[in-house]
Amino acid sequence: MQAMLDKIGGEEAITKIVTRFYDLMETLPEAHDIHRLHFRGHGLDHTRIEQLNFMIGFLGGRQHYREKHGHMDLHDIHAHVPIRAEDAEVWLKTWDQALSECGASGEDVDRMRSIVARVARKLINDVPDWRIETV
Repeated sequence: MQAMLDKIGGEEAITKIVTRFYDLMETLPEAHDIHRLHFRGHGLDHTRIEQLNFMIGFLGGRQHYREKHGHMDLHDIHAHVPIRAEDAEVWLKTWDQALSECGASGEDVDRMRSIVARVARKLINDVPDWRIETV
């Protein structure tokens, strides 16, 4: 059975999508609240790499993230991060924009989009906002 990663174009395609996603995350005004959350963690350079590693494994490719961190538990990964409903929706809108701009389309991409949307909405939590201002 072919992995979803292969169905959407392999590691090259997901690398292009994740790269574009974070380029958008850094530049779109509506993504500012999500972008600022990364200042409290390891920063976007780290997040770009870990997101790519995670997505490759999540979509059925090599388990880079699991090999490095020992798990792929998204609730554990995001437990310290305040995620509001509006944050999840902006994240998903930005993800959709990256998919579109990278030419990712079709039944398999729609299936991936649906799975990612379900997961993103399950990460909404009541962790207090960090209220950090960015420069």
